[in-house]
Amino acid sequence: MTLETKKNVFVELGNFLSQFSENNTTKNPNVLHNETFFDAFQELIILSQSHNGWYTPENVYFSIQSWSKALTEENLDQWLSAYTLEIQKPKNIALVLAGNIPLVGFHDFLSVLITGNNVIVKTSSNDQHLLPFLAKYLIAVAPELKNQITFVEGKLENFDAVIATGSNNTSRYFEYYFKDKPSIIRKSRNSVAVLIGTENKEELTALGEDIFRYFGLGCRNVSKLFVPKGYNFDAFFEAIFEYQDVIHYEKYANNYDYNKAVFLMSNFKLLDNGFLTIKEDQSHASPISSVFYEYYDDLPALQTKLDSENELLQCIVSGGCIEKSISFGQTQNPQLWDYADNIDTISFLLTI
Repeated sequence: MTLETKKNVFVELGNFLSQFSENNTTKNPNVLHNETFFDAFQELIILSQSHNGWYTPENVYFSIQSWSKALTEENLDQWLSAYTLEIQKPKNIALVLAGNIPLVGFHDFLSVLITGNNVIVKTSSNDQHLLPFLAKYLIAVAPELKNQITFVEGKLENFDAVIATGSNNTSRYFEYYFKDKPSIIRKSRNSVAVLIGTENKEELTALGEDIFRYFGLGCRNVSKLFVPKGYNFDAFFEAIFEYQDVIHYEKYANNYDYNKAVFLMSNFKLLDNGFLTIKEDQSHASPISSVFYEYYDDLPALQTKLDSENELLQCIVSGGCIEKSISFGQTQNPQLWDYADNIDTISFLLTI
C-alpha cells in the first residue's frame, strides 16, 4: 500500500467515527460499509460500560469524537510531513496496551500501520473490544491490511520491536522481558496545572474538564495544582460545580468515599466540595476523586522545578504563564504530533 492509500484508509475510519456522538448519532449514507458496521458499533458503545465500569457511553463517545477530528487528511498530512516514509520491508511491531481510558493505544496502532509495518496487539483486559472492532472496519476498507494486523491473547512471539505501556511496576517487568528488542517502555506519568490566581470562571471550568474527563484515569488528566501562597480555592470550587454529576457514578463515588475516609483517618487537612477532595501534597499522583496542590513562591522557580521533573510529567496546563504549557480544557485533545512521554513514535519505528 502506498502512503496515500494508507492515509485514505484512516480518513475513511475518521468519517465512520464522526457519525457517533453522545447527543447526535446520525447515519451518513456516504460512509463506507455502514450497512455492516454502523449498528454493531453503536451497540458496542452502549455495551462498553458492561465490559469496563469506567467506560461510560459519555466517555466512549468523547474518545470516538476526538479520533474522528484527528483522522482528517489535513491532520495526517501535517503530521507525516516531518518524516521521509520510504518503502521498506515491514517489521513486526508488538504493542502491549493499557486500558485506563477508551482507545488509549490507538495512536501506537496508527503509527505502526501508517509506517508500513505489521502490528501485533496485546490488548488490556480492560479494553478488549473497541480497537479490534475498528481494526475490522479498516480491513473492510482495505482487505490487504488483514495480513498486517494481529491480536493475541497469550505470549507475544515473532516480533522485531515493542511498544509497551503500563505502570512503574509493570515497566520493570517490560524492561526485563523485552531487553533484547528495540522498545519504547512507557511508565506512569501525571499532568499538572499552574494557577496564578487571576483565572476567570471560564478558564477554571475548562480546568475541570482536564480533571474529570475519564474520571481522572488518564495520564493527561490534571492530578495536581500549583497555586500561589494564599490562594483562595472558592472560585475554583464554584467553577467546577457543573461536574458534580460525576459523584453519581458508583465506581467514582466508591473511590471518593474510600479515599476521603483514608485521608480523614490520617488527620490530613482537606478541602472538600462533595465530589472532589483537595489535599496539600508534594506528590503529583493523586488518587481518583482527589487532586493534590502545592504552593509556589515565584513562577521562575516553579518553571525550573517543572523542567527538572519533565520525565514525570505528561502535560502542564496554564493560562500561558509556563513555557510549553497547554491551555485549560485541552489536555484530552492531543494532536497526532503530540507524542506520549514526548517520545517520537514515528522516528522510533523508522530506525528499527
